[in-house]
Amino acid sequence: MPIDIDKSLTELSGLGADLYGKDFLLTWEKSDAELKSVFIIAELLKELHARNIPLDMFRTGLAVSNFRDNSTRTRFSFASACNLLGLAVQDLDEGKSQIAHGETVRETSNMISFLTEAIGIRDDMFIGKGHAYMKEVAEALDDGFKNGVLNQRPAIVNLQCDLDHPTQSMSDMLFIKNHFGGFDKLRGKKIAMTWAYSPSYGKPLSVPQGVICLMTRYGMNVELAHPEGYDLLPETIKVAGENAKKSGGSFMVSNSMESAFKDADIVYPKSWAPCKVMERRTQLLEKSDQAGLKDLEKECLAQNAKHTGWECDEARMKATRGGEGLYLHCLPADITDVSCKQGEVSASVFEKYRIGTYKEAGYKPFIIAAMMAACTKKNPAKVIEALYKAGQKRVL
Repeated sequence: MPIDIDKSLTELSGLGADLYGKDFLLTWEKSDAELKSVFIIAELLKELHARNIPLDMFRTGLAVSNFRDNSTRTRFSFASACNLLGLAVQDLDEGKSQIAHGETVRETSNMISFLTEAIGIRDDMFIGKGHAYMKEVAEALDDGFKNGVLNQRPAIVNLQCDLDHPTQSMSDMLFIKNHFGGFDKLRGKKIAMTWAYSPSYGKPLSVPQGVICLMTRYGMNVELAHPEGYDLLPETIKVAGENAKKSGGSFMVSNSMESAFKDADIVYPKSWAPCKVMERRTQLLEKSDQAGLKDLEKECLAQNAKHTGWECDEARMKATRGGEGLYLHCLPADITDVSCKQGEVSASVFEKYRIGTYKEAGYKPFIIAAMMAACTKKNPAKVIEALYKAGQKRVL
């Protein structure tokens, strides 16, 4: 959906949001204006890129990619976002660094940051650890900048932790905002964030947690559904409930996929591990208890197998509003008879919405770039306007 660039720049300038010198870790730590500024910047960057306008607002500088878990979409989105803004990307491979020899987080954080503008961190598999690690890195950078070790204080972008996946949920939000025609059109819309069966275990909680904590800020009616025992972290349930009260929307938790799908405008069927399981998994990993991890996996797969009926299929999609609810997924989806024997979504449903999920994912590089721009530029509207009015074009 093309946007009015001049109007968007004016709106961005008038927001009064100030993310400069800050990190982007959790959406619920940010004000409505700060979130809106990131959304506007992302759409400006996406539109200008589509018009072939260079957006290299950094003439030099490094972006450090610290992925402590596997990734495809987010890893490449981060690299693409950095390249878009003119930053070179360097992976921090902890196995090839002095971290393996006992180097502290405080020391590593400063040593990788001398000419670094942004650090993207993914640390999502350890309950109670991922967000805490990002905060520790942030404190080390504050110390280094304060004491003159660093000329600039790099911005940290959360590329997924144990609590939140802000680049994913905000990409989801931009997709549905444009699908329905604006943020004002989302009020009263029902979104079903539901658990779905997967033949694997240990999937992070941060996607459903991020979704319920963000969508409830926009007056939406959010229903979280999962089998008994597949709870999310209590603090995120509390945030979602408080957000719904403030926005005039609603938030409820059920143990019924049917209840969640009924008259839903949007469905988001996604597997995750129970928070108690992830807590046990974290403890076993810390002890390097391989036998215990194998036993836990066996136990959890057996528990998952009791809920194979939690699948997004055509029958359930017919129960959505008008039988045409919007299907979302962070990808990769476990597709029945395609990527696995039985999974989260039937092949026919996924194929119907496949291009939509790709477009949903396509917002992520721009969301990440927007977070970096907002957190490193004192006046991002002015910077983007200068690039826009320079009249240059990328060579094709």
